[in-house]
Amino acid sequence: MSENNEFTFENPQYRKPYWHTCSHVMAQAVKRLWPEVKLAIGPSIDNGFYYDFDAPFNFTQENLDAIEAEMRKICKEKLKLERFELPREEAIKYMQEKDEPYKVELINDLPEDAHISFYTQGEFTDLCAGPHLDSTGRIKGNAIKLTQCCGAYWRGDSKRKMLQRIYAVAFPKKEDLDAYLAEQEEALKRDHNKLGRELEYFTTVDCIGQGLPILLPKGARVIQLLQRWVEDVEQAHGYLLTKTPLMAKRDLYKISGHWDHYLDGMFVLGDPQDETKECFALRPMTCPFQYQVYLNRGRSYRDLPMRLGETSTLFRNEDSGEMHGLIRVRQFTISEGHLVLRPDQLEDEFRDCLDLAKYCLSTVGLLDKCTFRFSQWDPANPKNKYEGTKEQWDHAQSVMAKILDDLDVKYDIGIDEAAFYGPKLDIQYKNVYGKEDTLVTIQIDMLLAERFGMYYTDENGEKKLPYIIHRTSLGCYERTLAYLIETYAGALPTWMAPEQVRFLPVTDRAVDYCKEQAAKLTAQGYRVTVDTRSEKIGKKIRDAQMEKIPYMLVVGDREVELPDLKGREAILKVHAKKIKAADNVDYHVIARMASGASGAELANIINEAALRAVRSGRSVVEQADLEESIEVVIAGYQKKNAVMTDHEKHVVAYHEIGHALVAALQSHSAPVQKITIIPRTSGALGYTMQVEQTDKVPDDQGGAGKQDRHADRRPRGGEACLRTDHDRRFQRH
Repeated sequence: MSENNEFTFENPQYRKPYWHTCSHVMAQAVKRLWPEVKLAIGPSIDNGFYYDFDAPFNFTQENLDAIEAEMRKICKEKLKLERFELPREEAIKYMQEKDEPYKVELINDLPEDAHISFYTQGEFTDLCAGPHLDSTGRIKGNAIKLTQCCGAYWRGDSKRKMLQRIYAVAFPKKEDLDAYLAEQEEALKRDHNKLGRELEYFTTVDCIGQGLPILLPKGARVIQLLQRWVEDVEQAHGYLLTKTPLMAKRDLYKISGHWDHYLDGMFVLGDPQDETKECFALRPMTCPFQYQVYLNRGRSYRDLPMRLGETSTLFRNEDSGEMHGLIRVRQFTISEGHLVLRPDQLEDEFRDCLDLAKYCLSTVGLLDKCTFRFSQWDPANPKNKYEGTKEQWDHAQSVMAKILDDLDVKYDIGIDEAAFYGPKLDIQYKNVYGKEDTLVTIQIDMLLAERFGMYYTDENGEKKLPYIIHRTSLGCYERTLAYLIETYAGALPTWMAPEQVRFLPVTDRAVDYCKEQAAKLTAQGYRVTVDTRSEKIGKKIRDAQMEKIPYMLVVGDREVELPDLKGREAILKVHAKKIKAADNVDYHVIARMASGASGAELANIINEAALRAVRSGRSVVEQADLEESIEVVIAGYQKKNAVMTDHEKHVVAYHEIGHALVAALQSHSAPVQKITIIPRTSGALGYTMQVEQTDKVPDDQGGAGKQDRHADRRPRGGEACLRTDHDRRFQRH
């Protein structure tokens, strides 16, 4: 790569060879320091590079520092990289003489007609296909950092030797490295593999095995909430719920093609080669099982589309080196579904699958960071992993390309990323370290229906084969939980938080009252606990903050003794100020003590919601402030008009609350002149509040006429979304 190279480091065509050359520099440094170390492989990856070593000792931090120092020397030497090729036998002999057994094995596995190339820099030579920079002098030695050393089985096979893998990163400028390391430090704070364990969402146990996490009560609760919500959403979308076995005989997988194309990724119970004995395998997917629902009886064109959904537990024998927290596991649960349909229904059903996936991802807050990949087959794949002919694949991919273009989906193309039976749209997401995985997939399958004989009778009485869409709504729940923990830094939205409210009694005398009120909230469907420890209130608050509890109720003797709602509001308002001033923390104090409000108390509830918004420096009352108010209004309208739809009831309720809210905020001198409630006309139930503000603050926040110190945190003259925190059904229009 010449000095006049037009590429920049942001371009992978330059960045990949840069990092690849760095991996050779790392290997050269290790061989200089410890000649007895054997070399395995050293590729560039998405976020740097690594090299696998077979060393007679464990690398320590002191060793890594020495390697970095030697790499800087090699960069200063400006060694020229030169490529040469050798015939197979000479190449094997060359590596045998260098006592590099892993290189010899790699050469033996290359095709007979392969060009076997090497790169030399100074005294160091490595087996490599390239490409590389032309000199080690192009690498900035002071911008290299070895980031991690861990174990990795040779060639990802747990039956082979465990090697030591050193990860590293490098940049053209020292300031770029410093910025990257700062980002990584921040990412570590959000890393679900660290934060999820600290917050007790999950754990792993060595004697159980890699990729088999234990979901602790918090994690299990979040996944339960997501599963129930998705199942309800899918039911509203016309899906039929199925429940199928976790395993099957190999006969089923032979029909589907998974036995031929996916056997290495399956957990097999028995000898897969012994045809004389029964052999089972845990399911890596649900499709061949759900097909049996369709095949249960004859089908007409009038039965289609048939939408089948299942919360499926799947098992996949992932390589041990790929395991990572909840993102890459060997047993997982997925919102899986299969749609059997006529060819003329394909585009509409694909659109609905995409809309549903986008709705689910948007609701949990992940959609904005998602990207789309059109995963296609590779006809030149040497392992021949695909079913069907070139003509069938060209047809399937052209149909999918037209659908994606019609839907105006912006996508990248992934060659050799398709399923063995058809192309797919993968919705991709990156973890905090930038590693990308598939979160949701929608696949078009024009092949497997014939394998299973899934015919239907068309309007002319003729037998026809349907198309099949394989899809997920939210994808793997474990992976989704991992991304939610990272996205929200552990502070999950209230509607999915495993613990929504915690009562914090100031004295032992308030404990019984807190338990009584917690029981009332629990009966209403909230997830509530009481902190009964004999600790100071400041510690209880800090602990609740560290555990990311959305709402805290601070209750002392005075609150217990005051039955009047307004009186308790006033006392809690004082407590809120004192605690905030004393601990310098930002938290919510719930003023409503499970009051069991009726319609007559609606004004008080809105009053209290307005107070909480003002105390928080907000001019918008959020859904959490108004949940009980809305239910009261809806209950009132149900009595008046039993035939109103849920959507109509919510529209009326929000308008009713909007009018009362304006008056309540104005009565508390809030910086709001007007609030307009605008219900959405399609999609999920949700409402926008159009807010017009002044630049004043209430007297209890600094005196009238002073500049609002919260102005930079509040919407100004724009829109703030009033979101339904609890289960929102997806309305199809």
